[in-house]
Amino acid sequence: MTTALLIIDVQQALCSGEYECFEIARVINTINDLSTRARNAGVPVVLIQHEEANGPFTYSAAGWQLAEGLETEPKDLCVRKTTGDSFYQTNLQKLLPEQDFERLVICGLQTDYCVNATVRQALKLGYDVVLAADAHSTVDNGNFTAEDIIAEHNKDWAHLTGSVARIDVILAAEIRF
Repeated sequence: MTTALLIIDVQQALCSGEYECFEIARVINTINDLSTRARNAGVPVVLIQHEEANGPFTYSAAGWQLAEGLETEPKDLCVRKTTGDSFYQTNLQKLLPEQDFERLVICGLQTDYCVNATVRQALKLGYDVVLAADAHSTVDNGNFTAEDIIAEHNKDWAHLTGSVARIDVILAAEIRF
């Protein structure tokens, strides 16, 4: 089974300042460990960056840049997106055609937005998904703490299944490439 690692929106605007995600330093370290193991196993790493016309995610603005401390390699693949779903109107499916890639390991930011949309779309498209339970994060939303949002999404994703694909929610250290 061919696998790819998707790292979603680990960008400066979500890693510092007003929109800094919960336990971001730990999450980035966990993602770095995961991506190092993926690269060592020959698994493609895809860096996905959100962008918008105005605001902190404007293309090439400081907030759009990948987070300080996120380890990348020149051979990593890059995808730019403008919606929560990393597949919608992007080149992601061309980089990871379903006939060549059956399994996607997913991590990144934000749990309840872009990670959620991408996990659900990947399942719908027929990819098996492994969600790194401790390698995604978000912010408090006024009703729930980030910690509660993360826990609730991990629980919900673990119960999702499709007719041809599945989602496994496991700790990053337990993911095998």
